[in-house]
Amino acid sequence: MHSIWTEKYRPKTFEEFKGQEKIVERIKAMVGQKNLGNFMFAGPAGIGKSSMALIIARTLFGDSWRQNFLELNASDDRGIDVVRNTIKDFARLKALGNVPFKIIFLDECDSLTKDAQQALRRTMENYTSNTRFILSCNYSSKIIDPIQSRCTVFRFKPLDKKDFEDMIEFISKNEKIKVDKKAIDALYEVSEGDARRMKNILQGCAAINKKVTEDLIYNLVSAARPKEIKDVLETAVKGDFIKARNKLLDVMLQHGLSGLDVIKQIQKEIWNLNISDERKVQLIDKCGDIEFRMVEGSDEFIQLEAFLANFILK
Repeated sequence: MHSIWTEKYRPKTFEEFKGQEKIVERIKAMVGQKNLGNFMFAGPAGIGKSSMALIIARTLFGDSWRQNFLELNASDDRGIDVVRNTIKDFARLKALGNVPFKIIFLDECDSLTKDAQQALRRTMENYTSNTRFILSCNYSSKIIDPIQSRCTVFRFKPLDKKDFEDMIEFISKNEKIKVDKKAIDALYEVSEGDARRMKNILQGCAAINKKVTEDLIYNLVSAARPKEIKDVLETAVKGDFIKARNKLLDVMLQHGLSGLDVIKQIQKEIWNLNISDERKVQLIDKCGDIEFRMVEGSDEFIQLEAFLANFILK
């Protein structure tokens, strides 16, 4: 049966969960004692926040986990009505089975409006006897303090390369594909610790060829290799503006990159250049200016040309 690998290889138990060892240890102990408070999972996308919430529900409730677990995505329903209606209706019902509470999982809750967050705070207070909340967000700073103070906050970090390698090895064995060492490095580079993105890229590559290579990955995700960007920057450092500009244009056309994609890759590669630290800091500062102008609607290529000119105008 054909299935999406992000769901097929989503961990189902604490033992299958990769990375976040300290968080797993603490939550596993709480679940074992059925002694849960309200949780807040904060961190970048694709690192296991939703998977952890599902593991908690499956471990606590067993086969009846769907009846005792409500999952909502706050980016779809951002307003106060979802809190007043959907969440309250579920929270006021008693739990089924031998666990004295139910769980409401609110994904991307940093998308909730301030009014909705205030209503959620009151709901969390009123239904403490039979409902626990798990809130998931990318930025905990966007959640109001009264909600944060009612939760145990767990900060998830991007996955380590070793965890990535273990996941890729497991998937490649199951799917009978071959992933070479350079391809693993490229997967880690382009997904930036995001396991969901890695699985999607890997599935896309496996559909094209059972042997996954570095070239295949970069072609699929339409990203420039770090070496190509570094080559552009090194040419600019040498003072050859026209050649650097032409190389950058070639890279952008070849991979179909937007200006924002390029400036982000440039920002990473600046640290690998053989220039003084002071100069690196100045160029990173300029990257910030250029990105802001692009977001505000400036012409991307003019802005990138202006950035390259900074290498010449010292």
